[in-house]
Amino acid sequence: MKYYSTNKQAAMASLQEAVVKGLASDKGLFMPETIKTLPNEFFENIETLSFQEIAYRVADAFFGEDVPADTLKEIVYDTLSFDTPLVPVAGNIYSLELFHGPTLAFKDVGGRFMARLLGYFIRKEGLKNVNVLVATSGDTGSAVANGFLGVEGIHVYVLYPKGKVSEIQEKQFTTLGQNITSLEIDGTFDDCQALVKSAFMDEELNKHLLLTSANSINVARFLPQAFYYFYAYAQLKKLGKADKMVISVPSGNFGNITAGLFGKQMGLPISRFIAANNKNDIFYQYLQTGKYNPRPSIATIANAMDVGDPSNFARVLDLYGHSHSAISAEITGTTYSDEQIRETLQSVYQETHYLLDPHGACGYRALKEGLKDGEVGVFLETAHPAKFLETVEGIIHDKVTIPVKLQEFMKGEKKSLEMSKDFADFKSYLLSL
Repeated sequence: MKYYSTNKQAAMASLQEAVVKGLASDKGLFMPETIKTLPNEFFENIETLSFQEIAYRVADAFFGEDVPADTLKEIVYDTLSFDTPLVPVAGNIYSLELFHGPTLAFKDVGGRFMARLLGYFIRKEGLKNVNVLVATSGDTGSAVANGFLGVEGIHVYVLYPKGKVSEIQEKQFTTLGQNITSLEIDGTFDDCQALVKSAFMDEELNKHLLLTSANSINVARFLPQAFYYFYAYAQLKKLGKADKMVISVPSGNFGNITAGLFGKQMGLPISRFIAANNKNDIFYQYLQTGKYNPRPSIATIANAMDVGDPSNFARVLDLYGHSHSAISAEITGTTYSDEQIRETLQSVYQETHYLLDPHGACGYRALKEGLKDGEVGVFLETAHPAKFLETVEGIIHDKVTIPVKLQEFMKGEKKSLEMSKDFADFKSYLLSL
């Protein structure tokens, strides 16, 4: 399958080129030339299939033309060595728990899948010294770093905003060593993302190094997140509640909800989506006004959503032909302050004993306030609450059990390089490698 750029000024690319390059030469994001509709029989029997079987069928629609079936199946099955259960929370609202992977965050699937797919292309083409640049507002860095840890021929550079990720999140990528280097940027997530994008566009750098990205700008990172939506539908269908399914997605850089929109284009019967924002409500404002006005991000307690210029907005626009009315017909938006997030997290814990994390709290509240009669709501609980330990314990006034996986990360010694947000400094560093 061929991939085109959202800016329409670059040549068509193969899957391998799209994955290895990450970003098109015209600074656009790669999109598959066609989105295949899955057959009715798949949806009729989906509740009888395992998560891995469902994911393979979805992956085959995107990558099957370019990756041998046995290799793709191995990548999918190795990536999904864990489950994502659907948990009833209140009434017709369910949590899809996406935090059962190695770093206890939803990005584990995309990170692990991309590491294995990129590894396949590296071996196939005999590539050496591939450098992965990834900007993180919290969970992307840990998922990508752990997904690529020890992968031969690849070195990962994680750029993260100083003082703006939780201690546990930071430890999950700054303590690994080996082929992972952490760069602590004196700025915001948007500054980190801008550095990565600028690096891809710099001719001198690209002659010196083979660069790619593992942010959701990379098709191999964001497309596998579509697996979750199909599995959520399968679990609801098994319960006899799959009609009028509404998905609420805590939204930052919009890779996750974009993957869900792709799922709908493939035939997945989702009634509508809700993009749940914190105070970084650029997409919410777009839905209200039809105008997209990016601005510097604001620090909140739902830090992984602190994005002021979401990259994947370009894909959403492209998917719907730049039609505000078409986008608004399928996606509604909400925006919540830190105070509202705290209030939601606390009340749900007191009333149901279900513990949300700050991002999931946005997704839950959007359903609580916006679910209509006859609809069934699923919100994506994107990370384990213990990853935001101090914040969550301060809200619920109770102790949070820290999973063993996180305890092990906390024992490690943080190692990172501090750097300014100026591209000249970042470029100089990369040229010295």
